[in-house]
Amino acid sequence: MGRENYGCLEKHMEMEDGCHEEDYNLRPCAADRDMLCNGLRRGRCGDRKGSAPAGWPGGGRRGRHRSGRSRSEAGEAGSVGTEAGSAGGTDTKAGAAEFTGTEAGAPYRETNPGKEGTAASGTPSNPGAGKPVALSVAGTQLVDEEGNPVRLRGISTHGLAWYPEYVNQEFFDELKRDWGANVVRLALYSAEEGGYATDALRSKLNELVLRGVEYATAADMYVVVDWHTLTDANPLTNQWAAAEFFRVVSRDLADHNNVIYEICNEPNGETTWADVKAYAADVIPIIRANDPDAVIVVGTPTWSQDIQDAAADPLAESNIMYTLHFYAATHQADLRERLRTAVEGGLPVFVTEFGICEASGDGKIDYDSADAWVELMDELNVSYICWNLSNKKETAALFKPSCKKTAGFTLDDLSDAGLWLVDTLGGAGFDAKEVMLARADKKSNKTGSAMMAFSSDTIQWQLNVADKWKEDDRVFFRYEMAGSNYSAATEKWSVTIPFNENIQVEDSWNCEVAVSGNELTVSNAASHGKVGAGDTVSDVGFIVSGTKKLAVVDL
Repeated sequence: MGRENYGCLEKHMEMEDGCHEEDYNLRPCAADRDMLCNGLRRGRCGDRKGSAPAGWPGGGRRGRHRSGRSRSEAGEAGSVGTEAGSAGGTDTKAGAAEFTGTEAGAPYRETNPGKEGTAASGTPSNPGAGKPVALSVAGTQLVDEEGNPVRLRGISTHGLAWYPEYVNQEFFDELKRDWGANVVRLALYSAEEGGYATDALRSKLNELVLRGVEYATAADMYVVVDWHTLTDANPLTNQWAAAEFFRVVSRDLADHNNVIYEICNEPNGETTWADVKAYAADVIPIIRANDPDAVIVVGTPTWSQDIQDAAADPLAESNIMYTLHFYAATHQADLRERLRTAVEGGLPVFVTEFGICEASGDGKIDYDSADAWVELMDELNVSYICWNLSNKKETAALFKPSCKKTAGFTLDDLSDAGLWLVDTLGGAGFDAKEVMLARADKKSNKTGSAMMAFSSDTIQWQLNVADKWKEDDRVFFRYEMAGSNYSAATEKWSVTIPFNENIQVEDSWNCEVAVSGNELTVSNAASHGKVGAGDTVSDVGFIVSGTKKLAVVDL
């Protein structure tokens, strides 16, 4: 899938010198995107049963999809044999080519390129500043020039042909400084309309990739150059184009030590590991001829889920890692166990793409499963990259469809997936408390709405929005409270009510109120402190003001 609107969308790319190249189509045009869902998309048809060997978990497709903020996921098996990758799309524009280790579980360090860092465990620390240093693969780990384990965490673009606008210096600087990312992935689709091997302007796509690498380098980030195999299923199908592409970019980027090459995003359909190995045997030497020591990531069959095949028959080359992709609402405990088995068995794995929704790139979010994946990757020191930088109308997009910015993003611009990611990365540019409030479940603030609030003592409270009105640029909310004592008698009571933004108290009755930022603490007045067992408290309330979005939240 590409843009929600499938019509022809013109896009011109601004060049480094400030002038503009001729306008050209790099956006979806005419083709019915749903055709992608009728073929190789997301494992919806032609699903391949997993064939994990003895001793490997998650051998088959369970067909089980999780949705919503599940609170009971722990330990449950999910669907493994379904496509992991996010939606691609189609685009039309004719254009001719213009080309003449370390043991698993060892302490790791979060790093931005060149950061000396410190050993860490548990929750990753925020990446720091620094210049790129060359990485290599030792055992299961990426390591720096001194052999210290390094872990990368970052974000993938959507298809470069469809969303080129996010490839800019200001935004890449933000990804490093504010988001806490130390790697960005440039996703170049191979076969879709607008894909490199079909009818795209290859020279323009090459140029965009090279510019993206320069932007990432200037931002002190690593960059994964991704040959985004998807609807072509078998990387051998367009091997000629991949060879052409990697010959050019590895030549032009040979002096960069922050570039990682991902040679086939998600082999799928009937593609076997033998097919992938045959393809790698052709493409890897092309890269090595220009960049002998580059780290190269190789996709695995079944949308980069069958890492057990790579573990059983790995490539002989050095500085090779293997791809696992997951979407948390679809791929759960069984695929997580497959990752653990692979890494603990010695396979270097890089999660170059994941999402927290369903494998379609859309549908419900499973926060519990997503958090379980992050905990496992933290434990195993596995690097990971989240999909995707776009405002596409799908769950995996990190920006709201209404957001037209290409830099300078605030929390209000982020989708639920985007809010989860900035919370997970813990970048310095977003206040942790503001992120928590932005992610919190908001109660309705419409007149007549009712909600529960729980105090640390014995009383359970119901809040009702009794009235709501606007004066100038502020909105006023009148809340009435009623409490029921389900335990022993008490001489006093207090309850703290969190809102999604800072509030101002305008009035209160039969209670004492105190404000601290976004929190309102309501406690008994002298005449309302004593509440017997089984008794109720009523005729208590307050008026607060804020923006029209002001609402009680459930933390």
